[in-house]
Amino acid sequence: MTEAAPEGRTCVGVVYGGPSAEHEVSAASALAVIRGLRATRFRPVAIGIGRDGCWRLPPPAAVEAAVAARAGARDQDAPAIRDRLPAEGTQVELRHGGRLVCSGSPEAVIERLDVVFPVMHGPYGEDGVLQGYLEALDVPYVGSGVTASAVGMDKVAMRRALAAENLPIVPGIWFTERQWRIHQDTLLAASGLPWPRFVKPASMGSSIGVSRVTGPAEQARAVDEAFRYDDVVLVEEGIAARELLCGVIGAAGEAEASVPSELKVTGGFSDYAQKYLTGAMVTSPAAVPADVTAGVREMSLRAFQAIGGYGLARVDFLYDEAAGQLYVGEINTMPGFTARSVFARGWAHSGLPYEQLLDRLIGLALARHARGRDRARRSEFATVEGAR
Repeated sequence: MTEAAPEGRTCVGVVYGGPSAEHEVSAASALAVIRGLRATRFRPVAIGIGRDGCWRLPPPAAVEAAVAARAGARDQDAPAIRDRLPAEGTQVELRHGGRLVCSGSPEAVIERLDVVFPVMHGPYGEDGVLQGYLEALDVPYVGSGVTASAVGMDKVAMRRALAAENLPIVPGIWFTERQWRIHQDTLLAASGLPWPRFVKPASMGSSIGVSRVTGPAEQARAVDEAFRYDDVVLVEEGIAARELLCGVIGAAGEAEASVPSELKVTGGFSDYAQKYLTGAMVTSPAAVPADVTAGVREMSLRAFQAIGGYGLARVDFLYDEAAGQLYVGEINTMPGFTARSVFARGWAHSGLPYEQLLDRLIGLALARHARGRDRARRSEFATVEGAR
């Protein structure tokens, strides 16, 4: 049984960073989470994962300085990832039951984590890998489990799950690098997709590796770029539409959806630079008709259930205003928590302020873990009784 944190507060291991291309976004999200955790209820421990995959405990002074520098977090004109935590310090390891130990002295317990908040984006952290690791160590954690995380990260698997539930998705095709090299002309001809198109790595977030293309030559270059990040590439129709986003909290079948927000960009499309470095603007609630708001919320819950989500997610939509058509773009099982987080803003406008949002997510994590232990005990009891 994991020991309670000193002073009765819950010890929250905020894990961030990692080797993915979304390292900086994750480090910025983690800082926002630590700033938002109520000091009366939680004792956060920042744990940075370096690009080399090693877990590190940053110096307390560095974390305190980053948390105290709140002015930058409130500057809406500043890059959303400007303020972030360092992923350097003493190398540590997480052991069974939440014991955090120094790599050089595994017998000395530095901390005992009650729950982990894995503010990880992209491969390694949001795709089920970290979730499986925490499951093996019997550590409660915030967010979706292994399966939902993996499906939500893989755009091809996600599209299949959404289509199986009759949710509208953007027309598109996907292929492996080998298929592209051998059958490029056939794939282009058979797709039937109009121009422009969007080319995306199948398993990457924050619009990294995504390109908007208007012809075959551009597409060939964009596909090569996307293959830098994944072995599978998705090409979708470039629908001219407004981008709506909706937050989901809870368990599949019992979840709630926030009011939708709208992401607007100053030019081009909502790529990595627009989202985190320059001028993307968020309007919450989104100025759309009531039936569109209702449709976004209802389809968000269906998408969440389609992948078996738990805890939280953000569902992104394309709204073709002229045609009156909504498309489910994708579902993110660990959305950003940066200074400009659409997820947090949507919930704030739905009556759930940031601190209460974090409370709720941690409560859901602990409740799931407790249910899992009860289930394991009942299963063990049944097995023993059956053997008599």
